[in-house]
Amino acid sequence: MKTALKGLALASMLLMSAGSAMAGVTVTFVESDKYSDLPFSAWERKEVLEEFSAHFEKLSKSLPAGVDLNVEILDIDLAGRIHHRRANEIRVLRGGADWPVIHLRYSVVQNGTVVASGVERLHDMMYLDSMRNRYSSGDPLRYEKRMIDEWFNKKIAPRRVG
Repeated sequence: MKTALKGLALASMLLMSAGSAMAGVTVTFVESDKYSDLPFSAWERKEVLEEFSAHFEKLSKSLPAGVDLNVEILDIDLAGRIHHRRANEIRVLRGGADWPVIHLRYSVVQNGTVVASGVERLHDMMYLDSMRNRYSSGDPLRYEKRMIDEWFNKKIAPRRVG
């Protein structure tokens, strides 16, 4: 019994130390009910926010061990504009003043020390330029994801070295 408890304690310590050495991301949606532009229905809003969290999680996997990214989403204005047609919401993309905007606050923490932080207003006025987008046309957040990718590669990814 003593050996089993020692083994369990050792396994727990190893798991805790491995967890702290791995890179990670924390995404917080600050007052999401006040965002400029999200779907009206609660389930669609939840789906959109979960998709943003999953995207940041995917990006964070490229960070080295010991580096964590903390993101607070302050506002979201999705690409296009909502038009109501009967009981349905339809998002229309025109390429005018309907580009995506995400306002966020972030910090990059390396081994417990904040190495970068800031407040950013991501926007992409040329969002309909399909030559730049590698996401499928079936992805409803393809413009926002590309915009986040560009920000991540410019502001966060260069910190991977050293």
